[in-house]
Amino acid sequence: MFSIQVTHEFCAAHSIVLLGAQEPIHGHNFKTTATISGNELDNEGLLCDFHLVEQTLIQICSPFCNNNLNTTTPFDQINPTAENLAKHIADELSIRLDEELSPRAKVHSVSITEAPNCLAIYNRP
Repeated sequence: MFSIQVTHEFCAAHSIVLLGAQEPIHGHNFKTTATISGNELDNEGLLCDFHLVEQTLIQICSPFCNNNLNTTTPFDQINPTAENLAKHIADELSIRLDEELSPRAKVHSVSITEAPNCLAIYNRP
């Protein structure tokens, strides 16, 4: 199996609910890593174009840049945890890239690092 990874970083604030209590709003430099995987390469020896994944990742993350996640869709409705952020970005990447990547590759996972040594990963089914 082949995999490529594309990383994008953005700054945003959030205030998550922990054990029923809302924590104070605070900011992070969120590092997002998207992994695309598949068993076959195209005729040019590529799994997919890095630039396509990078541009799509930037588009998905752009509403979050320098904003409060708690007031940004969909996190105005769900707890803006790193785990929920990873799932949202992975699902959006899949929606936007599945047709382009099929049948050779798919969005495998997205990870979010919100602080050193703190990583959340969502693996798509």
